[in-house]
Amino acid sequence: GIALAPAIFPPKATTITQPVTVTQTQQVGFTGKLTIGALLPLTGDLASYGENSKVTVEIAVRDVNDYLRKAGIPVTVEVVVEDTQTKPDVALTKLQSLAARGIKLFIGPQTSAEVRQIKSYADSNKLLLVSQSSTAPALAIPDDYVYRFCPDDTIQGPAISAVAKALGVKAVVQVWRGDAWGDGLQESTKKSGEALGFVYAEGIRYSPEAKEFSAEVRLLNDRVAGLLKTYKPEEIAVELIAFNEAVTFISQAADYPDLARVRWLGSDGTAQLDELIKEPKAAAFAVQVNWINPIFAPTESGKYTKLVEEAKARLGRVPDSYAIAAYDEVWVLTLAVLQVGKYDADAVKSVLADVANNFFGASGWIILNAAGD
Repeated sequence: GIALAPAIFPPKATTITQPVTVTQTQQVGFTGKLTIGALLPLTGDLASYGENSKVTVEIAVRDVNDYLRKAGIPVTVEVVVEDTQTKPDVALTKLQSLAARGIKLFIGPQTSAEVRQIKSYADSNKLLLVSQSSTAPALAIPDDYVYRFCPDDTIQGPAISAVAKALGVKAVVQVWRGDAWGDGLQESTKKSGEALGFVYAEGIRYSPEAKEFSAEVRLLNDRVAGLLKTYKPEEIAVELIAFNEAVTFISQAADYPDLARVRWLGSDGTAQLDELIKEPKAAAFAVQVNWINPIFAPTESGKYTKLVEEAKARLGRVPDSYAIAAYDEVWVLTLAVLQVGKYDADAVKSVLADVANNFFGASGWIILNAAGD
């Protein structure tokens, strides 16, 4: 029995468990101050537009911080605003200055000429730009660091031509600002107008730095006089594609009787232009010719109405629709940072379109195309 016991009843195996310390990595979300740069034209050729955006951005910062506080999220948002003076070279200098402070996310700049000037620097240094109003078709480039919360001018150009067609226009003289935005919109408008059968007189392109337009207005008058030999006044349209230099231009145009006989069309660069209202001669001429200026239209909603009413109370005027988009940009950039959990332009860029597409802002649904527009 003693000999057979180990064979019949073998000893049980014993398992010894050693305590093991496991370190679990948990992602910590972004906390602290979230700083966004804003490149706005507070002076220069789009000063009133820049002022509008500055006010809506300030309102957005208040609203976003109220939301974060109520949600118990330990983040505060601040926006550092720099004046680009509506000048591309100044925009680049201001971008470089803000980047040196560690800022990587930006609202603006306002114009396509500014975007084109700073785009290479932004792409090279991975600085994310979200413009509220740059519309040049040439800047619709997929996978770069420029996003635009507005439609480009392949939309606006045909809209202007459609209005001209509805008015019975048959012949057009174009006058435009010779920069990235003006050149793009002029081309888009002419292409769509030619498809509708319009006849185009030789156009007049002027320098963005021009401050006086006597030669251009005289030439425009000559072009219109030539068309009046063939067409009725109501069949002729002047298309002026400009920023606030349009105030000087149409003030000088008011001295030519023939220019007051024809139709005038403008663009988003002069829609709701505050500077125009404040110049009596220009304002009177705009009324006389019923100057029509199209601009991107936000979805009307409770959010839109509330923001417009508050901005109007602060500004003394209704803000342009691009200022509404600037408000939404503060929200979308903040939500994107919270989503990725870090202040990193590449990470934010990877989710920006998804965050925007699922956000109903003061401007409505923000659906971005492959170019981020």
